[in-house]
Amino acid sequence: MDDLVILYTTWPDAETAEAFGRLAVGERLAACANVLAPMRSIYRWEGVIQNEGETPMLLKTTTSVVDRLGQLILKYHPHETPCVVALGVNPLYCNPQYVSWTQRETS
Repeated sequence: MDDLVILYTTWPDAETAEAFGRLAVGERLAACANVLAPMRSIYRWEGVIQNEGETPMLLKTTTSVVDRLGQLILKYHPHETPCVVALGVNPLYCNPQYVSWTQRETS
């Protein structure tokens, strides 16, 4: 049975994040997309420290489709090197009904 995976990514703004979230859920690659509040990201890019607004997103998915979801992010994301981080989930501490729902929605 597929394990639950959370993909964390960031987008330039809420509109772009929401559009991608609808696409990912529509393609059944994510059961749910959480678009979070805007944040500030401070990072070094090409030798210069940047301070940019971004919109974080959590995508609930499963191991069987996480690779395809990651590739979809890379295809549609406007940044050259987007943040895509997979967070493993310990099933012992999850609501089994939620995990089952996620599995059904991403199959």
